[in-house]
Amino acid sequence: MRLEQMKKHPARMWHSACALILTFGLAACSPGGFSRDDGSPFAPGTDLRGEAVDGVEVGHRLMQAGQYELALDAFTRAALEQGLTPEIISSMGTANLGLGRLGQAEELLRRAVREEPEWPEAWNNLGVLLMEQGQTAEAVEVFKRAFALDDGESTSIRDNLRLALAKSENTDNNVLQEQQYKLVRRGSSDFLIQTAE
Repeated sequence: MRLEQMKKHPARMWHSACALILTFGLAACSPGGFSRDDGSPFAPGTDLRGEAVDGVEVGHRLMQAGQYELALDAFTRAALEQGLTPEIISSMGTANLGLGRLGQAEELLRRAVREEPEWPEAWNNLGVLLMEQGQTAEAVEVFKRAFALDDGESTSIRDNLRLALAKSENTDNNVLQEQQYKLVRRGSSDFLIQTAE
């Protein structure tokens, strides 16, 4: 309907506006409402009634994706909510290791194993850090401790110990140039890190 016709017939304009409002109102009230279509390329909206995702879990997912800076941010937010638990301290150290901030990573990982000395995953990640720093002899001892605390159940810790032992026994640097060591966390996930030698 043209604007001139609407001006001549205000009742029609009123009916058109009401029909439009009613259509949108019914769409919002229907079971589908304005919800996202499953085939839609757009992200879903925020569910304000849902529970917040644990910041530590978000950080670990970001670590798996290689997003170490974002993971560190998530662990920092988790520390504000939960306090500096040994798991968060270790996770922050591991994220710093992924970012190549070895000094900060070492300080955090050593603090984590001091606070929870029976935690094999934290000892393993400290061992990976020591390998990155070229401190192979200490790394072997740290991996042995992690392996003993884990009762040899983690294949990642066992593989790291095997690689560290092979490196310590082999004095020729050309043979073991590009080994991958695995960072581990509580649960089932591991992260790979390429040595920087």
